Amino acid sequence: MVCFGFGRSFQKEGIPLVQIVVRDNNVEQALRALKKKMQREGTFREMKRRKFYEKPSEKKARQKAEAVRRARKLIRKRMQREGAV
Repeated sequence: MVCFGFGRSFQKEGIPLVQIVVRDNNVEQALRALKKKMQREGTFREMKRRKFYEKPSEKKARQKAEAVRRARKLIRKRMQREGAV
């Protein structure tokens, strides 16, 4: 038995790319694996973000804030690397 999760990326036919194989009728284990894969793919974060309409100005501000956060994180990592060497 194969379970499908609906992630961000779909093939042209509409078949989701996240697939879980249920072995020995162990559905609980398959659900845990599906949840983990969807978490890694960022599906839950995407669903939460798309729950309500986001105005283009809000989207732009959010993306800018994310970029600033990424840049700060990169600088912090570089400083740690240089300090350790």
